[in-house]
Amino acid sequence: MTGPSTADIARAFREEYGRAIAVLTRVLGDLDAAEDAVQDAFSIAVERWPGEGIPPSPAGWIITTARRRAIDRARREAARPVKHAEADLLYPTSGDAFDSGAVVPPELVDTDLCSEAVRLARVLAGLVPDDPETTGLLALMLLGESRRSARTGPGGELVLLADQDRSRWDRALIAEGQALVRRTLRWNGPGPYQIQAAIAAVHADAPTFEDTDWAQIVALYDLLFAADPTPVVALHRAVALAEVEGPAAALGIVDHLDLERYHVFHVVRADLLARLGRLTEASEAYATAAARTENAIERAHLLRRRDEVRDALR
Repeated sequence: MTGPSTADIARAFREEYGRAIAVLTRVLGDLDAAEDAVQDAFSIAVERWPGEGIPPSPAGWIITTARRRAIDRARREAARPVKHAEADLLYPTSGDAFDSGAVVPPELVDTDLCSEAVRLARVLAGLVPDDPETTGLLALMLLGESRRSARTGPGGELVLLADQDRSRWDRALIAEGQALVRRTLRWNGPGPYQIQAAIAAVHADAPTFEDTDWAQIVALYDLLFAADPTPVVALHRAVALAEVEGPAAALGIVDHLDLERYHVFHVVRADLLARLGRLTEASEAYATAAARTENAIERAHLLRRRDEVRDALR
């Protein structure tokens, strides 16, 4: 017996389309997102239903599948700024800019992107309140957002994590983020977002940069590397290790990472080399990092650091 044809599937979707859109719009609060999700569900049905048959309740299948696709899509969109927000927790000599990465912003921090990312993360957490990684993502976004006003100075210049005025950190967002981190601990199944949020929470706990519990951060990066064994995570861990075992130990790890095209890799190397007194190499690494970043304010900061290192050589 042959399965349903594409025409049969299309007919089922036409019959249930209005109901599915209405339900998903109420759930998602966004008609466009509901329509996109139903279209995604149709594409999946075209692949699966010819072999599996039309389900007994097409409407239920469409709504469930579309909801899952909407959650996946929203999670990707909410997480996108995290990929451009690593520096504050990656190495202690930079702020974490929520820039778009693709466009050179006259500002270090893209306020609209920050706000939209937090909004999407809140929507996701409402849709799947018992999903640990979604809760971890929201906690990470809130803890990152809590530091936004302290990342730039009066002239819009980058302010390093070590130099940030922590009285400008948003304590309400920190409290909310830390509460969510504690909530994820009860699930006892840490994933990458939960662990990154826990790292951010440790930073937020420290009244000063010097009081940061770097040993705990190294331990958390060990967990993160076990869950996500990538060179970037290894770079994160090496930076924290430098605060525990010194820059030489960290540089020994960093120099074996294949991250030549990643500008933060060169910033980390430059910082470690400068701390070791290898100023000529540090100057070159800062210049390389500046050439690879697309954020104008970060580039200006890196070129200033290059010049400071060069001046120290004279």
